[in-house]
Amino acid sequence: MSGPAAARARRRAVRRGTGNPALVVVAGFTGAAAVGTALLSLPAATASGQRAPLVDALFTAVSAVCVTGLVTVDTGTYWSGPGQAVILLLIQAGGLGIMTLATLLALLLRHRLGLRARLVAQAETKTLTGADVRRVVRRVVLFSLGCEAVVAVVLTARFLTTYDASLGGGLYEGVFHAVSAFNNAGFSTHADSLVGYAGDPVVLGTLCAAVVVGGLGFPVVFELVRSWRRPSTWSVLTRVTVLVTAVLLVVGTVGVLVPEAGNPATLGGLDVEDRLLGAVTASVMARTAGFNAVDIGALHPETLFLHDVLMFIGGGSAGTAGGIKVTTFGILAFVVWAEVRGEPDAVVGRRRVPRETQRQALTVALLGVGLCTLGTSLLLDMTAEPLDAVLFEAVSAFGTVGLSTGITADLPTDARLVLVGLMLAGRVGPLTAATALALRERTRRTQLPEERTIVG
Repeated sequence: MSGPAAARARRRAVRRGTGNPALVVVAGFTGAAAVGTALLSLPAATASGQRAPLVDALFTAVSAVCVTGLVTVDTGTYWSGPGQAVILLLIQAGGLGIMTLATLLALLLRHRLGLRARLVAQAETKTLTGADVRRVVRRVVLFSLGCEAVVAVVLTARFLTTYDASLGGGLYEGVFHAVSAFNNAGFSTHADSLVGYAGDPVVLGTLCAAVVVGGLGFPVVFELVRSWRRPSTWSVLTRVTVLVTAVLLVVGTVGVLVPEAGNPATLGGLDVEDRLLGAVTASVMARTAGFNAVDIGALHPETLFLHDVLMFIGGGSAGTAGGIKVTTFGILAFVVWAEVRGEPDAVVGRRRVPRETQRQALTVALLGVGLCTLGTSLLLDMTAEPLDAVLFEAVSAFGTVGLSTGITADLPTDARLVLVGLMLAGRVGPLTAATALALRERTRRTQLPEERTIVG
């Protein structure tokens, strides 16, 4: 048996062995969130010793496992040491989980292997063996823990030498913020996030570096390590990720610096160097990290809208960042560029982008637009908050960013549940959508007649 019949038989065998991988991914994250909710509902999880309201425990657990950072209560004062430890473990599990699954997906797409089993790193592997899967998972874990350890050491040393922290306090702060930053979670033990470090290049620079590295994605980072001197050998994934990331960082920095330089409530009260540092930090953190070194609620409307765009795009594929991903945005940009020039194909670095990849990118982007639109509409109906604040909140939840204009804690229960749904959809949605689209690829034996229609 060969050809389409063999392919169908293999797909049936995989279905019998593994079920639907998209459902497995969703079940994994929702299961982790359920366990986190139960643990955070215990009296020992709060500083007061009283049980946290269910909606607060659920919201915090989902935000942590989806590495978002939106909170309804202050992390540093409301939750006890054990409660904060649960949050940190959920962040670590969520970050490692999504990095591992997405990295395996990237490997499979690159090598044109079967997808379904790799997404759960378990079943039929065809040419990718179980040993390969274990090696990839091990490298992802070691890479993540290594980066977090380096960041934690730098931050701890800074807290001890500059902020007179105790050894235990400085170490705890360093580890907590290192894990949160590398996983693009944005959780902080400080009520004002990083505002207290607004003029500190060591703290902000280290956290920004951790966010960028974690957000680039495991395959991209390792390809850059291997061949950073030979850009001509980079894959399309690496080319698009590096190019779009660099462009967005520059655009975000300029887009924040220009309107906010005269705003005394944000960057206006800082000197030139600190203004630039604050703008760079804002640009990096808007790419799904969620930390803030300035008051988000005091930003000008145009700066808030720029944040909406950056949060929606997000970071790299197979990384800890959220959003529709820079690869999705980059592929669509190359498609538009090819269409404007009248080229038949979208080309990236002398490589033609397959039509199915273009369709998948368009589908993921439009699904993201639809979810953000639906979430914004529901929040507007449930609250009396203005559109710009509500849109910011919805996009922040979908992009698993965690930035807020300050309305999260004041939202009613039904609105919080909408944000919970957006966080889950934003965390697992792009991955499961890409998987489902790839798994549904099939070859037609016949072609229907073509008919052009008016566009635009």
